[in-house]
Amino acid sequence: MTDRLAPTYRLAPIDTSTFADERAAAGTGVDGGGDFTVIGSVVQRSDARGHVTGRTEFFEDVAPARLAHLKMHRSDRHHARILDVDLSEALAVPGVLRILTHADIPNNLYTPLKLIGVGPDDEPILAVDKVRYLGEPICAVVAETEAAALEGAARVRVAYEDLPPVFDVEEALKEGAPLVNEYHGQNHFIYEGHHCRRIRFGDVEAAFARADHVFEWRYQSAPIEQAPAETTGCVVVPQADGRLRIHSDTQACFFTLDNTALILETPFNKLRIVGGTVGGGFGGKVDVVVEPVACVAAMATDRPVKFVYDRAEEMQVSSPRAAERIYIKDAVMADGRIIGRKVTLYVDAGAYARHTPYGTTKAAAHLPGPYSIPNVWADCHCVFTNRTPSSAMRGFGVTIADFALESQMDRIARALDLDPLRLRLLNAYRDGDLKAHRKVAEGTALVEVIQKAAEMAGHELPEAYRRMSSTTREGL
Repeated sequence: MTDRLAPTYRLAPIDTSTFADERAAAGTGVDGGGDFTVIGSVVQRSDARGHVTGRTEFFEDVAPARLAHLKMHRSDRHHARILDVDLSEALAVPGVLRILTHADIPNNLYTPLKLIGVGPDDEPILAVDKVRYLGEPICAVVAETEAAALEGAARVRVAYEDLPPVFDVEEALKEGAPLVNEYHGQNHFIYEGHHCRRIRFGDVEAAFARADHVFEWRYQSAPIEQAPAETTGCVVVPQADGRLRIHSDTQACFFTLDNTALILETPFNKLRIVGGTVGGGFGGKVDVVVEPVACVAAMATDRPVKFVYDRAEEMQVSSPRAAERIYIKDAVMADGRIIGRKVTLYVDAGAYARHTPYGTTKAAAHLPGPYSIPNVWADCHCVFTNRTPSSAMRGFGVTIADFALESQMDRIARALDLDPLRLRLLNAYRDGDLKAHRKVAEGTALVEVIQKAAEMAGHELPEAYRRMSSTTREGL
């Protein structure tokens, strides 16, 4: 392992000509032909030297003078009305500078999908009259020290009227279920007037009527926390010219800048994001959840403010991958050809939308997987429950769907006593096929990937299957 990595992570002094050689290899390809090919070559990451020498600056390395600390008082209920918030004990804690409530936030609604025209905005920055999940922020305590901020947050007293929670996606959609999110008025997101994101392609019921076999199974996932080594956070530093400099571990600097400006109701050019160095994110640091309130705190105190999650907060309230429940029903012929697929998908958004309506749309567009199935029906529900809001994580909307779809293929192969690779080759989409969401497949290459995997694994395929191609329908 050490020998293999040594050429990439060189710590010994090297001259500038070496850097020129590496730039040439990265930019023009190892063959010098100008085709930008780096596959099969060792190319140094642009940030590798800083990481391995400890010179990379993360947001927590920023320590301006007079730095104040922000900590949240969070809900200890899953679902409840807020009857009263008593700040008197918290304000009496030595070192507490200011306590922010929803009244201090100019536009007290997160806006993650507004910039792509998706609404409504449905999540308060700081809770107003209700909490909808365990750990929802109610007020922000700003103090001279982290210890004082933590003590102040612990001394906030909130009186609640408990409401019944709902945690299951199908229970949430039943008549009479507790209403989670009043901003929507029902426990599901509306897509162009429909209760779910839908696919209707061909005649799936006719396919089931003429199929030799019908297989139906259910698949389930739980929320998955990204668990980055560096927890979510930022440091906001007021500037002499009235701008705010935001040091953040966001995965999306301009997205964070734009959404923070919308929440602060300030021109975009009044903010400057310093970021791009992320100590692990995997999608979880694309939500704009710490920067807006830290900015308000910095403006209210005219001091730099640091807001960073502790590990418990990262695990409890940072957006996980959504839990999903998927029902797949397939119409299959005796030779393994799938002629119809019906999918019912429930995606658990948690209490608020964040990026889950978009993730649900991605899931729908991915169905029925990389297979050419002539009849497809899908209902993909984005459901609100009293769980932590979910959001992005590594291919969200597609990853869990792929788990379910490929598990389905394996189970069909076992049920019909078929080779699972041949089953996939038989049904794989080819270039030019019309997908269920009516886009033409291009550059598919699935057939060749399966063939190569079989070759490398020593898995024997008949000649007819070895001749198959993603660009023709030979052998079908």
